[in-house]
Amino acid sequence: MNIQEYYNFSNKVVLITGAASGLGEALAVNFGLLGAKLVIGDINEEKLSNLVERLQQQGVDIIGLTSDVTSEEDQKILVDKAIKTWNRLDIAINNAGMSPKMKSLLDTTVKDFDMTFSINAKGVFLGMKHQTKAMIEYKINGTILNVSSVAGISGAPFLAAYSAAKHAVIGLTKTAALENAKYNIKINAVCPFYTLTPMVTDSNLKDKIDLLAQVNPMKRLATIDEIVNIMIMLCSPVNTYMTGQSIVIDGGITAQ
Repeated sequence: MNIQEYYNFSNKVVLITGAASGLGEALAVNFGLLGAKLVIGDINEEKLSNLVERLQQQGVDIIGLTSDVTSEEDQKILVDKAIKTWNRLDIAINNAGMSPKMKSLLDTTVKDFDMTFSINAKGVFLGMKHQTKAMIEYKINGTILNVSSVAGISGAPFLAAYSAAKHAVIGLTKTAALENAKYNIKINAVCPFYTLTPMVTDSNLKDKIDLLAQVNPMKRLATIDEIVNIMIMLCSPVNTYMTGQSIVIDGGITAQ
């Protein structure tokens, strides 16, 4: 494979959850520019519709479906739409997630825990369940990329439920990778540090951005592009022998 093919996604079908903003939106835009056909889902119907319209105007083949990742039916519909429209699903990115309000473990309620786990872990489980099934059935050497977090490989004070769910994503990733390696389906996870997405900039974390930056060796948070560039690289046609890995993108914080 020559260098020109590294980022050629022509005729590849890419499914992205949580695609209406943040990392998901940037992934959709970039994969579209690189020639991919897209099936994207998000619970925010208005933002999703606006993104689909914008990319269609740029000539991208794209389908957007309002979708709740905690619903098995919705997850199946996303996969079925890719198969029915293009007879294939090459890449799936389980990106949808949420970050709860920071609380101590003692103050975390069962409701907080269940909601966080349902979106961040159950959503990945349901996505992979139907994505791998389609890839196996259609004999596609597919790629699945899950979004975990630095909080998924270390502790995260005042984010107990979030950290637990993101640890679960890594366990799911490794297990699914082992089960599906014989089908040549590659399944990995990314573990970013805090990133300047709306989940940070428009949340209860926005007042803590400077403090979070100071604890990082690079003294800043990641940009969306810095995370998305690595995610696209992991999904590129050149990445043929990596599976079951958790790729840390953290400005060096876990090296301390």
